[in-house]
Amino acid sequence: MNKSVLFGAMTVASLAAGAAAAGTLEDVQARGTLNCGVTTGLVGFAAPDANGEWKGFDVAVCRAVAAAVLGDGNAVEFVPTTGKTRFTALASGEIDMLARNTTWTLSRDVDLKFTFVGVNYYDGQGFMAPKELGVASAKDLDGATVCIQTGTTTELNLADFFRANNISYEPVPIETNAEAQQQYLAGACDVFTTDASGLAATRATFENPGDHVLLPEIVSKEPLGPLVRHGDNEWGDIVRWTLNALITAEELGVTSANIAEMSASAGGNPEINRLLGTEGTLGEMLGLSATWAKDAIAVSGNYGEVFEQNIGEATPIGLARGLNAQWTDGGLIYSPPFR
Repeated sequence: MNKSVLFGAMTVASLAAGAAAAGTLEDVQARGTLNCGVTTGLVGFAAPDANGEWKGFDVAVCRAVAAAVLGDGNAVEFVPTTGKTRFTALASGEIDMLARNTTWTLSRDVDLKFTFVGVNYYDGQGFMAPKELGVASAKDLDGATVCIQTGTTTELNLADFFRANNISYEPVPIETNAEAQQQYLAGACDVFTTDASGLAATRATFENPGDHVLLPEIVSKEPLGPLVRHGDNEWGDIVRWTLNALITAEELGVTSANIAEMSASAGGNPEINRLLGTEGTLGEMLGLSATWAKDAIAVSGNYGEVFEQNIGEATPIGLARGLNAQWTDGGLIYSPPFR
């Protein structure tokens, strides 16, 4: 989903250096609101509901950080960004963090001067086609027209895949997921390609989802996660450990339903006590309250709860945990210890 090509790298990097120097934690606390960059709309990950309230898997990360820093998961200004605009928005300081299905790559880390604080979804690029097209494999797409979001790693992966398989395609460039969906359903392209999770999310909104198939090939690694500017390490620590708090809470069995009880009891597992702030000084180390992690978890629940509520198998998107299961269940979701 929307991974940017590296244009204007020097400009973005210089903007990032200037914005980071200001100290984001102080800015957010003074403002009383977290400015969080999200997608322009991808159901399950980040999209406004019928009442205009932002919901989704990435939105939950923004709300958790706001709760950790400000004590209020609703103290968030959501800033919609496209594949092209997201990095400039972060580098310039327009947003404090980006939580937008963004792939961690070397060039974004090193050249654009951003810090990826972790991975909240392990993904890979796939292809969706109308069932009536009769295509069983992406390798059968020679000569196909392909809807592709510009300014993304998806765009680069597509070129690599077709080149490696000695087949041709005609790109149909689009800016947003909504535009991709419209063009695809209108028949302006034979195939839509983006991260497999994004394809599942998009297909779930179709009037007849069963008329469209996800082809079996996964042609890339797409570790998606939130990011901040280089040079503001204290702020990076806060976003990183807020994500880790959601992950650790699931591992330790701390949920939105039992978190108040676990905080009150302050017994049993010492790591739970440190996580919830009933012992130790982890909050103080981050420049936050003792209950920062408890506040973050209480907004939408632990990592597993956030996953199941927004994109899990019981939702229209219907994603299995797969690689995004806890490490104790054979997945890749793993947090360093709270100590």
